[in-house]
Amino acid sequence: MTTKTTLIKKLQDKTAEIAILGLGYVGLPLAVVFGEAGFKVTGVDPDARKIEALKKGVSYIPDVTTEAVAKLVKSGHLKATTDFAVLKDMDAVSICVPTPLRKTGDPDMSFIQSATEQLAKYMRKGMVVVLESTTYPGTTREVLLPKLGTEHNLAVGKDWFLAFSPERVDPGREDYTTINTPKVMGGITEACGEVAAAWYAGAIKTVHMVSSAEAAEMAKLLENTFRMINIGMVNELAIMCERLGVDVWEVIDAAASKPFGFMKFTPGPGLGGHCIPIDPLYLSWKMKSFNYSARFIELASEINTNMPRYVVSRMLDAMNDRGILLKGSRVLVLGAAYKPDIDDVRESPAMDVIGLLRKKGALVEYHDPYIP
Repeated sequence: MTTKTTLIKKLQDKTAEIAILGLGYVGLPLAVVFGEAGFKVTGVDPDARKIEALKKGVSYIPDVTTEAVAKLVKSGHLKATTDFAVLKDMDAVSICVPTPLRKTGDPDMSFIQSATEQLAKYMRKGMVVVLESTTYPGTTREVLLPKLGTEHNLAVGKDWFLAFSPERVDPGREDYTTINTPKVMGGITEACGEVAAAWYAGAIKTVHMVSSAEAAEMAKLLENTFRMINIGMVNELAIMCERLGVDVWEVIDAAASKPFGFMKFTPGPGLGGHCIPIDPLYLSWKMKSFNYSARFIELASEINTNMPRYVVSRMLDAMNDRGILLKGSRVLVLGAAYKPDIDDVRESPAMDVIGLLRKKGALVEYHDPYIP
């Protein structure tokens, strides 16, 4: 049998050893889904606190129950370690590490690069690697392929297999989770896509194949850019309605009464989370290398980034109308996470609002049942 046939059989029989690199909001739910499907899963993360919790059968993510983790640990279907050397025994590896922005606004590829370098030490014939971290189009081919395959004289699509499948985790959501949210899958070669799809189909209900890793990378950026731009548009609409003396909520509800051709978005204090405010800027950055300006993305980012300042300015106006000084006033901010019912403050506009108020001398406290 060929390397491809042998590996697919191991994946379908669930005798393949699999590893998840990165055990955060994406990696841990994925590890649990694979474990519950019958795979033997090893999670690898440099954070010793996460590893110790998992070894004790305890979850540290609201979307994953401690009961589920404990059951998998007890049955031997989930192990956790900080030692990347376990990768030498793995047949399949999924990379689920963060992709933040640098202070300059450029992509911070250090987590992907570090994970790739660690994996490269243990690459061998007969492995499949899937990158899930959201990134710019071309990353899988330009960053992972040379380091994992070319430098080891392994022929991709023949000796080993590489694909991209963007994570679609929506923390706090209960109706669509890792197991029932369709997974887009694109391989470096057709054979790569087939092997990766055979692996994921053993645990995920729907795998949607595309023709290339780049198409899969771009699909995720389209999803998040769509949301970012529409949120930016409705945030600007809120500002315009305020200037015009019109109730923006009434306007949105009226527009949403149209049963076709309209999708409802609502204004807020900005964008938060690990995806929507960040991912489109990866695409904008990439397009600069083609001497192309992604104007929609850059404008929406500017509007959304300025929303915390707008919120504070509205608050100042309201207090001035009542003859109240902001400096020295006690202010309570309700909600600190970037959205309801989660414990994640990454890029949360609430934190920006708090910072701006404190700079103006306000005595600020916040209440959020998920944020201590």
